[in-house]
Amino acid sequence: MRPTLVIFAKVPRIGRVKSRLAAGIGPVKAWSFYRNNLADVCRRLGADPRWNTVVAMTPDGTRFAEASGCPIRNQGPGDLGERMQRAFDELPPGPTVIIGSDIPAITRSDIADAFRALGRADAVMGPSHDGGYWLIGLRRRPRVARIFGDVHWSVSSTGDDTLARLRSQKLSVSFVRKLDDVDDAEDYRSFRRGISSTKLQGLCR
Repeated sequence: MRPTLVIFAKVPRIGRVKSRLAAGIGPVKAWSFYRNNLADVCRRLGADPRWNTVVAMTPDGTRFAEASGCPIRNQGPGDLGERMQRAFDELPPGPTVIIGSDIPAITRSDIADAFRALGRADAVMGPSHDGGYWLIGLRRRPRVARIFGDVHWSVSSTGDDTLARLRSQKLSVSFVRKLDDVDDAEDYRSFRRGISSTKLQGLCR
């Protein structure tokens, strides 16, 4: 039984993705970045035979080529915590890790590290510098814990809220390295400085 990687994504439509980034660099460039990065992440991580990869998509019932052949499931209604909890509740048994779709620096080694951590801990988190996290995972045995109650989303306390919830349920927690998403124009400029011009052209054309 292989573990499951879940990539949370929005259908890449101009004006519907990366609104904070679009405010700084324009909706077309923000859409192009998101679309190409999503395709890149799905292609690289979805090809790894060590885990099954699923794309959890919103809005429900839509399809997009950027999934690169990965199975697609609906995120369903509710806030982010409710939608992630639904994935943990409904996917087949085994360790499960959820990531976002706008973190260019994710590697296969990062995902392997997360699943390795779940061999010794009940939960794993990949923190980000803004106080949130880019990865959350559960071993899901002997039970599927409900870990998102009382979490405030998109604020600097999101990671601490989730960690407090995990520890309140006596769950052991391991961590993988810090990574950041590309959320606004400043993040985008840092992203541009940190990658080769070849990859930049691929992600932003």
